[in-house]
Amino acid sequence: MNVLLLGSGGREHALAWKMAQSNKLSQLFIAPGNAGTSQIGTNVPLDMADFKQISELIVDLKCDLVVVGPEGPLVDGLVDFLTETFPSLAIVGPKASGAQLEGSKAFSKAFMQRHGIPTAKYRQFTRDQMNDGLRYLETHPLPVVLKADGLAAGKGVIICSDTSEAKKEFEDMLLGKFGAAGDTVVIEEFLDGIEFSVFVLTDGKDYKILPVAKDYKRIGEGDQGLNTGGMGSISPVPFVNEDLMNIVENEIIIPTIAGIAEDGLEYKGFVFFGLIQVGGKPIVIEYNCRMGDPETQSVMPRLKNDLIDLCLATTKGHLADQKIQIDPSTVASIVMVAGGYPGSYEKGKAITGIEGHEQGIIFHAGTKISGGSIVTDGGRVLAVTSFGDTIEQAVNYSRQKAAEIHFEGAYYRRDIGFDLT
Repeated sequence: MNVLLLGSGGREHALAWKMAQSNKLSQLFIAPGNAGTSQIGTNVPLDMADFKQISELIVDLKCDLVVVGPEGPLVDGLVDFLTETFPSLAIVGPKASGAQLEGSKAFSKAFMQRHGIPTAKYRQFTRDQMNDGLRYLETHPLPVVLKADGLAAGKGVIICSDTSEAKKEFEDMLLGKFGAAGDTVVIEEFLDGIEFSVFVLTDGKDYKILPVAKDYKRIGEGDQGLNTGGMGSISPVPFVNEDLMNIVENEIIIPTIAGIAEDGLEYKGFVFFGLIQVGGKPIVIEYNCRMGDPETQSVMPRLKNDLIDLCLATTKGHLADQKIQIDPSTVASIVMVAGGYPGSYEKGKAITGIEGHEQGIIFHAGTKISGGSIVTDGGRVLAVTSFGDTIEQAVNYSRQKAAEIHFEGAYYRRDIGFDLT
């Protein structure tokens, strides 16, 4: 069968790498893709905001299965559009109603509250309610968490330890710091604990749990500095044992999938649960309506199933028949970023040393081919992913390979997994 994977990041390279192993695959198209995906499939230039162009591509390429990687098109209703255009097409990704679990923090918090899913206490404010929000912040315990309601590329969450700082950030968010994403701001209690990521596939009624991971969002070692889209990930996570996962499944996953059905949200795709363990109890920080990045780069190498089989079962409502098989190895991914990221950075820097990683895989993110060479084309450039018997071994393999990869301004965290060993 012909498969179209939409997206261009490290998540999409990891998904493409896994799909390419399926014996059901005839041709794999990645739109728009990156330099890494071009090595395992066919990249197709595409504007993901142009739904008509996507539908024409599906016809031209005779696609049987479409997998939507990033959140933007999902929140904007791409699956609704494609379902109406191609009623029998197999599509992995929720319709806009389900994608609001990520597209609106206020929507997701109300969803969790309605269905008894543990999450932090919160209140939400619009620009018209700015003064009410400022007064609320004056008496709120510190630290306090501010979240832009809409999509902000993983950067719309700010933790403030000072009331004056919180009030200024709150005003800035409502006045356009994150564009329309900050038209509503959620003020949330700060939870002190350790985070981890759980992923499931759901066909809207049944679900399957994929390998668990932990990511590292801060730019600096020791989890210091600005938030990023993710600087690395580890799978499995040592403290996420069977007892903890039983609580996650019974108190979070099952009520979420039941809530999706009860609320009539049309959902056939991945659900990402961003969780934090507080006093031994898991609490939901956020939902994403797709796989995480850079967690996918550590999750997919541990998944032994045929990913196309799982995708088809999701679209046909047959997930209950699938049994997930997981490689027991530890996988560590270290993300290499452009100098200046997550602030301003330059593109077009030549990359060398990416060949020959015997202990794992190099997953491309912000890369492209220019003049026959691979060059940087984004803030997060690539992820060095390695297998090991332990976290220390897997991280060490990734560090060793990262040290061999060069581009002007390259930076990576050397302490991924530091809090798990």
